[in-house]
Amino acid sequence: MSNPSAVSPALSLLSAAAVRARADRLLEIGLAGELRHFAVDLSKLPAVAGRVIALTRHRYPDFAVPLHSRWRHFEAGGVDRWDMLASARGFDDVRQMGRAAFDLAIVSCLTDAAAGTGWTYMEDATGLPLARSEGLAVATLAMFASGFFSANPADPLRADAHALMRLDEQELAEGFKTDAANPLAGLSGRVALLTRLGEATGLRPDLFATRDEPRPGGLFDILYDEGQDGPVPASRILDLLLDGLGPVWPGRIELEGVGLGDTWRHAGLVTPDATSGLVPLHTLSQWMAWSLIEPLAWAGVEVSELDGLTGLAEHRNGGLFLDAGVLTLLDPAEAARTHAVDSELVVEWRALTVALLDRLADQVRMELDASPEELPLGCILEGGTWAAGREIAREKREDGTPPLTILSDGTVF
Repeated sequence: MSNPSAVSPALSLLSAAAVRARADRLLEIGLAGELRHFAVDLSKLPAVAGRVIALTRHRYPDFAVPLHSRWRHFEAGGVDRWDMLASARGFDDVRQMGRAAFDLAIVSCLTDAAAGTGWTYMEDATGLPLARSEGLAVATLAMFASGFFSANPADPLRADAHALMRLDEQELAEGFKTDAANPLAGLSGRVALLTRLGEATGLRPDLFATRDEPRPGGLFDILYDEGQDGPVPASRILDLLLDGLGPVWPGRIELEGVGLGDTWRHAGLVTPDATSGLVPLHTLSQWMAWSLIEPLAWAGVEVSELDGLTGLAEHRNGGLFLDAGVLTLLDPAEAARTHAVDSELVVEWRALTVALLDRLADQVRMELDASPEELPLGCILEGGTWAAGREIAREKREDGTPPLTILSDGTVF
């Protein structure tokens, strides 16, 4: 069988391996002092590793660290909402459970771009005020539990293509409890992503409707069947997401008629083919992939090669490296400006974050004398880098905002 990436340069960018390779290349350029926006100082990395290890020990004293995924946010405040929901539902079999869990994770991950500092979700059941990622997660779970995404009143715990396509902004605003007094950044972008999710799901019955009506969770059946023959590599989950959900991403770069999703331009990354200057990151898609591993495990499917996925190029991980001095802005005045997601500075920051997370993971494992199998990247993210990024942001800035201000449209991070 021929290698698709050898035939199509565009398809070669739709993988975690491409994200890692191009991020590593930009880090090499940065270490040579040849980037336009950031300087890199790896001598600060051991101190960051120390912070991550100390925080991991505090958060998980027994060092039984779970993967970084949307399921952690569903547990905000120490409440296992999915377990209660699944127990009340009483699924008939693992496929029914898996489809529902996939539906919830995919829909929730797609709505997980930055919420802004002015929004809070007050949970009815617990009275907990939840902001940022945790608030977005619990809000989507509450909507899911109410049948908000279902076209079948008799089966509320699902996200059907038809129901997703019919969503409007006012409905989603009510679900997130957002209004002028409680503004949620990028609401229209989130609506657009969900309606396009419904469209993309309906267009690919071979991926999303092999045993049920078209729904994002139909992907579970593909992976569950593959898992009966042996472990499923984590990168396989991402490959299917990038294949099936390409139409979800709006107005992005296309090459050879292929939409490249979370891929951006950086003049410093030069290659001898048509992909020159292009940097893939696929952050929300990888966030989904990380979040689909656990439902497969619950169904008895082993997911292997977890480090085939990359770290996430988002503002908590990136902010950790910038606040800790591993990265410094060549023009300090840029810290006071607002940046578009497609600006070269943001692309550079995000790519360097991916590459530095791998370097940091190596440092953490070395200090703990742990192997990648014993401490996968996903556990280091959870332990970990994301929480450390939030912690250091609070130390540096009273409102805990990231060190760079990004103009969020609700579709990137």
